[in-house]
Amino acid sequence: MNVSRMCSKLPHRNLFWKKKMNFGKYKIVDIGNISPMVSVPEYIKKPSYHETGIPSETVPEHPEIKNHEQISRMRDSCRLAAYVLDKVEKFIEVGKTTDDIDVLVFKTCIENNAYPSPLNYKHFPKSVCTSVNNVACHGIPDDRPLQDGDIINVDVTVYYNGFHGDCSKTFLVGQVDNDGRDLVKATETCLNEAIQMCKPGKFFRDIGALIEERAYSLGYQVVPAFIGHGIGHYFHGPPDIYHTRNNYPGIMAPGMTFTIEPILTQGSEMIEILPDDWTAVTVDDSRTAQFEHTVLITELGAEILTTTT
Repeated sequence: MNVSRMCSKLPHRNLFWKKKMNFGKYKIVDIGNISPMVSVPEYIKKPSYHETGIPSETVPEHPEIKNHEQISRMRDSCRLAAYVLDKVEKFIEVGKTTDDIDVLVFKTCIENNAYPSPLNYKHFPKSVCTSVNNVACHGIPDDRPLQDGDIINVDVTVYYNGFHGDCSKTFLVGQVDNDGRDLVKATETCLNEAIQMCKPGKFFRDIGALIEERAYSLGYQVVPAFIGHGIGHYFHGPPDIYHTRNNYPGIMAPGMTFTIEPILTQGSEMIEILPDDWTAVTVDDSRTAQFEHTVLITELGAEILTTTT
């Protein structure tokens, strides 16, 4: 789940951007009805915000160097997050609603004694973020059925044994046009190449420079409003991981864990926030795609924690 930076709430919708360019064959998302928030069983260990919606745990002021036990717990939470996302991938098909996905994520978390981290985080009403087509980030699951040709990002975070694990993928629904497929492939490429360059001594800012340059070379822009983040017993903390060129200070060191989660767009990088205070959409209705992993910096490079293997 992204941390938001540099984005502002604008009235929906800015008519200056209404003219639709040729971004391919897909349907602009109409927001549907949202079902009531669910409750989590008493026996599930919960994060600090589960009742109030406001995180209250202590977050380190600087990027945290985790010890062996903390890293072990991060591996467990991240492996579970990847497992949940794998179940979602097998579940997605035309006709399923994003609320159906939310039910699956909630059920799988509870079955594995985990709390779905997005639930009531800063009052987010659901267990997972589902962002379809022109929804760039933080889409709220609702009763809209997935349609043939959609692309959908599903962002899963779990809170397990006191630690969060965070990952996301963009999936193809039915027969997606070549423009959509190319966008999804390019976004995954940017993430993978960014992870490959991570190692001790590298500047955090190098991630953003690489992603922006690679995205541009593939014909896309990066949405700068959302960034990756440090993660541990806290959902979001330092370092901030920008996906565009930046001057963020600091270098990577063994024991650090953080997410990298670029969002690429076919059109303008500008977004607006809908009146629900969460859903971020592109101002020109272009499609976006996002991929995310939680990584651990090791002595030799970067280990992807959000994998089931």
